[in-house]
Amino acid sequence: MISESMLTVAYLGAAALFILALGGLSSNDTARRGNMYGMSGMALAITATIVAHVQANIGLLVSMMAIGGIAGFILARRVQMTQMPELVAILHSMVGMAAVLVGYTSFMDPAAPASGVEKVIHEVEVYLGIFIGMVTFSGSVIAYGKLSGLLGGKPLLLPARHSLNLMMLLATIVLGVLFVQAESHHSAYLPLYVMTAIAFIFGIHMVVAIGGADMPVVISMLNSYSGWAAAATGFMLSNDLLIITGALVGSSGAILSYIMCRAMNRKFLSVISGGFGMTVASSSGGGAEQGEVNPIDSVEAVQLLREAGEVMIVPGYGMATAQAQHAVSQLTRLLQQHGINVRFGIHPVAGRMPGHMNVLLAEAKVPYDIVFEMDEINSDFPDVDVAIVIGANDTVNPSALEGSDSPIAGMPVLEVWNSKHCIVMKRGMATGYAGVDNPLFFKENTRMLFGDARVMMEELVQQIHD
Repeated sequence: MISESMLTVAYLGAAALFILALGGLSSNDTARRGNMYGMSGMALAITATIVAHVQANIGLLVSMMAIGGIAGFILARRVQMTQMPELVAILHSMVGMAAVLVGYTSFMDPAAPASGVEKVIHEVEVYLGIFIGMVTFSGSVIAYGKLSGLLGGKPLLLPARHSLNLMMLLATIVLGVLFVQAESHHSAYLPLYVMTAIAFIFGIHMVVAIGGADMPVVISMLNSYSGWAAAATGFMLSNDLLIITGALVGSSGAILSYIMCRAMNRKFLSVISGGFGMTVASSSGGGAEQGEVNPIDSVEAVQLLREAGEVMIVPGYGMATAQAQHAVSQLTRLLQQHGINVRFGIHPVAGRMPGHMNVLLAEAKVPYDIVFEMDEINSDFPDVDVAIVIGANDTVNPSALEGSDSPIAGMPVLEVWNSKHCIVMKRGMATGYAGVDNPLFFKENTRMLFGDARVMMEELVQQIHD
């Protein structure tokens, strides 16, 4: 056992490490260090909590921790980087369910306040914790289904969906009042059960109505919800560290969601009420010109690259699914050896999760200093000799700027069509996750290199070697 003052010192140390972790994760160069800070803070927090509070059933607790630790280790070893968005989504669901279970356990605790202001405050904490936790749980499960392909990426837009959301929200408020004003502990269970069911449906309905192109915002939004659920759990358990940690995760997730929405020229409320794809796009992707595509083979592509002085590589989720990042890294090194300046342009919502493309490129050891955000390099495309688009679609779609009736109208995109030559690597002419056709494929300076991205990249590498 340790004293309360020592526990407070340990919690402050853990909180400081968590803040350092967030600071470290703000840069590719310091991300590894940030992760180490976060792991160290969590180890300190868990150890201090166990030593201070756990007196009975130590064996059971250690066994459960061992099972969870082994499961997490196996997942971390087996999961592919392309599956990270799905993993993050399902982990968010676990945080939400944990908040729900802790909420019910806290409400059933015989030591809970029986009357007065303390009772009201405690019940409000329980109610909010369960509501946020259940919304996070069900919404994250649906997000996992969309990201893994088990569910379609198109939004499911029910008639009068906004009215349905409003009615569920009002019902939750009314039930909250009934819960707090219940005459007995036993009679409070009914409104709590009904609210839990409504929160479950609300989380599902909120995420199924969001289109595929908005999924990165959904991930950051659910990350924020999981943080607030953890903070609510901290209030229920009177645990200062959980409150601090939950507030850090919740606020950082909310800020990230705002940044993502601004990057897509979207409003947060419009995203959670129904994302991209709310209207059916025309075959031209919103009025853009159509025509004949100009295919290219790897031999011609290599010739263009050999003659280039400036090359910009724009990766998308297609690069991730093809596991082409290592071949892309090889091509980058070869082009640099030939005196060609190579840079990468990353859209803020490329992939299925914020920072997904950056992580993939870092895994393939692409130097950080040649990877740029969209705002940093968009104006440079007129000086680029060859832009290579690898599996990206919505983030390089001109209809976002040209077609006012396009579902992605107003979304800032990488203007690859302004380069002298644009090579688009795709398996076929399918639309992107937002379900919008791309007029980029039909522009005069665009050449389509059809095939698996990794196979095509390996062919380019081999031919440049030769």
